Amino acid sequence: MADITIRRATAVDAPALGRMGAELMRLHFALDPQRFLDPGEQPEAGYARFLRGRLTDAEEAVFVAEQGRQVIGYVYAGVEPLSWKELRGRAGFVHDLVVLEDARRGGVATALMTAAIEWLATQKVPRVVLWAAHQNTAAQTLFERLGFRRTMVEMTREL
Repeated sequence: MADITIRRATAVDAPALGRMGAELMRLHFALDPQRFLDPGEQPEAGYARFLRGRLTDAEEAVFVAEQGRQVIGYVYAGVEPLSWKELRGRAGFVHDLVVLEDARRGGVATALMTAAIEWLATQKVPRVVLWAAHQNTAAQTLFERLGFRRTMVEMTREL
């Protein structure tokens, strides 16, 4: 993982975040178009706007992995309050993890997750929760290697 810097995202990163977030949307939609939101024609601007809005929230953080001057990945995490619906107490939640395809398998995702987990620990949450698409076994393997365990299975039925 030579010359990779992990840092908090800034508004300047929004276009790169939007492109990667849009790819995340497209990936999930391709996996299950009935379950996941249709990204539409150009989701980049919307996703950039969404993530830019997270940058100033004290209970959310977006970290980027930068190589040279290029953002090659990001992680978006936040603090979630107690949820009776989910039967869990206050927790950290990793919402997004994206690494550009040509930068994968070099430790970038692990470094991003480590940054998110360390930040969540400073928020005094007792645990970190995340979701992974059922078909995304590579992500599940990464998360298990980082100490995550399976606790819930989402099931969907179309009406």
